[in-house]
Amino acid sequence: MTTDYGTVLGTAPADAVQDVADTVTLDYEGRFLRRKRLSTDGGGTVLVNLAETTNLTEETALLLADGRVIAVKPADEPLLQVTGAHLIRLAWHIGNRHTPCQITQSALFIQRDHVLAEMLRGLGGTVTEVTAPFRPEGGAYGHGRTMGHSHGPDEPHHHHHHGHG
Repeated sequence: MTTDYGTVLGTAPADAVQDVADTVTLDYEGRFLRRKRLSTDGGGTVLVNLAETTNLTEETALLLADGRVIAVKPADEPLLQVTGAHLIRLAWHIGNRHTPCQITQSALFIQRDHVLAEMLRGLGGTVTEVTAPFRPEGGAYGHGRTMGHSHGPDEPHHHHHHGHG
């Protein structure tokens, strides 16, 4: 029998949670949502209906009407692990393309992209395909998402320089 947990009322800090009813495992794109019916890891369903689009992380739990929560877990997904002697330079090139990036002491992780893989190899990086949870850095103020933008040459109001060419 499937448990219907009802509608999510909001979010709560995961470290303040006492009663976890179930978990939901979502990839990076799936953790960015406002309204969606989700299947839980325990076979239940829950309707997420938040006031605004939210970036869910492991530090976030979905608050149910009865006070219990659904914990959020990142799913394994196909990534590129980038290593090399000039990791800071490689990170700069990834950031210059507005690409979400997970940063550790010894490696960078990005979503699989053959064009970026070739660019990074050309810059001296070692690129390895891996499968792991993706936990990229937040936006400019340390939280939220890094939101890309179009690079069309005829785009109105495109006044900043990317260092191309």
